[in-house]
Amino acid sequence: MLLAVEALQTFYGKSHVLRDVSFTVPAGEISVLLGRNGAGKTTTLRSIMGINPARRGHVHFSGTDITGLPTHAIAHQGIAWVPEERRVLPNLSVLENLRLGMLGGGVRNGAALLDEVFDYFPRLRERAEQKGRLLSGGEQQMLAIARALVARPRLMLVDEPTEGLAPLFVQSLTAILKEINRRGTTILLVEQTLDVALALSHRLYVLDQGQVQFSGTPEALKAEPAIQQRFLGV
Repeated sequence: MLLAVEALQTFYGKSHVLRDVSFTVPAGEISVLLGRNGAGKTTTLRSIMGINPARRGHVHFSGTDITGLPTHAIAHQGIAWVPEERRVLPNLSVLENLRLGMLGGGVRNGAALLDEVFDYFPRLRERAEQKGRLLSGGEQQMLAIARALVARPRLMLVDEPTEGLAPLFVQSLTAILKEINRRGTTILLVEQTLDVALALSHRLYVLDQGQVQFSGTPEALKAEPAIQQRFLGV
């Protein structure tokens, strides 16, 4: 098991956000955390990355307990984070954003890696010299994912990648994430849209009020309309 999350309890001040959240992410798969706004999905990713450390519980990555490590040390273990806000540097070009991403991964053959990333995202190749602030929302999302990829992570945490994007961008991004996974990168994805989650995932975890309410395959969730209605509003 590449990632194992065990009984995480995370607080914001006195607010108890995660309540014994446990799940696993097998190597080579796409796992999805699904749920409404405020269910605890983003907090789970932030706890794994050490940004909002859990008060109790453990996170194991590739057999190593990474609980309590600083964020940069967790990243060096081989985990990349694509935040919901994208955080593209607005005054740097696409290439400059990508080269910054390479710094954290100790990349040697940068030119070959850029070619590989541009194979996923041809649109970024076309806009390589354009400043981040001039990219569309969909292009910024592509750049955020590409910047994570150039660090050559074993696991990529991706938070709400399709939020606010036009349907054509959602379709394109879904296909790209599948291909990234097919080529060997394990993905833990946060998503609100059921159709996107079902299309992408090998397994799903439905969160509500900081607890895992369902775990299983897409087929198993499709067979549970009561779960969909109660926790996803479908």
